[in-house]
Amino acid sequence: MGELLRMEHISKRFGTFYANRDISLTVNRGEVLTLLGENGAGKSTLMNVLTGLYQPTEGSIWLNGQKIKIDSPSQAVKLGIGMVHQHFMLVDAMTVFENIILGDKHAKGIFVDKDARRGEIEELSAKYGLEVQLDKPITEISVGEQQRTEILKALYHGAELLILDEPSAALTDIEVEGLFAIILKLIGEGKSVIFISHKMREVLRISDRITVLRLGQVVGTVKRTDTDGIMLAKMMIGHELQPVHYEKKDSSAEPVVAEMKNIDYHKTSKHSGINDVSLKIRKGEIVGIAGVDGNGQTQLAQLITGVIAPEGGEIDLNDHKVGVFDPNGFIHSGVSHVPEDRNHQGLIGNMTISENLVLKNCDTETFSYGKGLLLNKKAIDAYADDIVQKYDVRCTSVFQTVRSLSGGNQQKVLLAREFESDPTLLVVAHPTRGLDIGATRAVHDKIIAARDRGAGILLISADFDEILEMSDRIIVLFEGRVMGEFSGKEPPVNEISLAMTGK
Repeated sequence: MGELLRMEHISKRFGTFYANRDISLTVNRGEVLTLLGENGAGKSTLMNVLTGLYQPTEGSIWLNGQKIKIDSPSQAVKLGIGMVHQHFMLVDAMTVFENIILGDKHAKGIFVDKDARRGEIEELSAKYGLEVQLDKPITEISVGEQQRTEILKALYHGAELLILDEPSAALTDIEVEGLFAIILKLIGEGKSVIFISHKMREVLRISDRITVLRLGQVVGTVKRTDTDGIMLAKMMIGHELQPVHYEKKDSSAEPVVAEMKNIDYHKTSKHSGINDVSLKIRKGEIVGIAGVDGNGQTQLAQLITGVIAPEGGEIDLNDHKVGVFDPNGFIHSGVSHVPEDRNHQGLIGNMTISENLVLKNCDTETFSYGKGLLLNKKAIDAYADDIVQKYDVRCTSVFQTVRSLSGGNQQKVLLAREFESDPTLLVVAHPTRGLDIGATRAVHDKIIAARDRGAGILLISADFDEILEMSDRIIVLFEGRVMGEFSGKEPPVNEISLAMTGK
């Protein structure tokens, strides 16, 4: 259907560091172009150039055959370029509806015909299968629903070219199917999609063409029909990735490190939260929680890490009943937590990598003088240098703010801090969300290593394959209730899938 977008010889430099170097690519009307590459390969930076968040150091952009200069994100929107960022650009203090109409082109001064706008949004929502609760505050909806809100917002503002940065990272397999249906409808209408993902199965299914980036440069562009996962992985990381199979363990004879007994927590109603949940996590095992996102997983993780207190029931840590629900007390009991939202709950964006890595133990003798009165910055920075190498965090230095890192590298910082604390109980929610294939393998290896050192691990993931691959035992949640418990060794996939739907 002809060329829509062309980026020619784009470079973006920060100081002496090139995030993008001499990148050229095209996007045709009615096609899905996938950008594939490791964390820090330059994908998000390139898209930030396209949407006006950054100005290119060199190069030019052409849209509909016209050379353009995109000075701001608002100009990109006017040009029909919409982006759903990996880190959502939503205003927490507003409702879903208010976020979608923010900057409404139909507004007359400060007045907006809300009834008309609501009708348009509901029509879009129904057309593309993007179910949202329009009157809910952003803080009260799941990560998956926030993602759908972002997509709806871009479509509402007239995007002809939709950029989806890790769009499926927050979605379950069922929701991904809905997302793909949306994408197919969009390209069927002649619109175009730039799809950024690390999930090879998705890339090979939805793409028309695939452009691979490595270290800020284009390795090559291939048609989906001319490639496979092995070839793409080799292009991404520069070498072949060997298959691996993790051995499952039976820890039924091991001591219990954490136990929930008849736990209830209902923030809004009896149909949400946690309902009469009992489970045990033993030393040296991975207990995977399977379920469609929004069925109590968030509350489960917060309860067992002391973020919230149950309304009923009992939680034991290392055979001691928890009396006070305080995250700091849980940390001192050997609990580490990788939360589902790294930006709001895991990291402090304006702090450096070094500072984030020692947030939980900056008052120890290793990193301070006088029991935390004065930080030992030399020791902190030396430790951070070692951890950055160990976890392959792509950065210019440990003095770089966490906010300035790519999403995948932010996740590595968070994982490093929690894994390195030698926990008794490790609670990990969506640990590989936003990570590339090589980094995902490394994280899985570290989870297995933590298990083999004796940690009890609660693994929460919307990636069903990850649950099946990693779990020694699998517990299914539906509407906050335990629907079944299954062995991770040769798990009954069909039975687990039915339990996830409440059957």
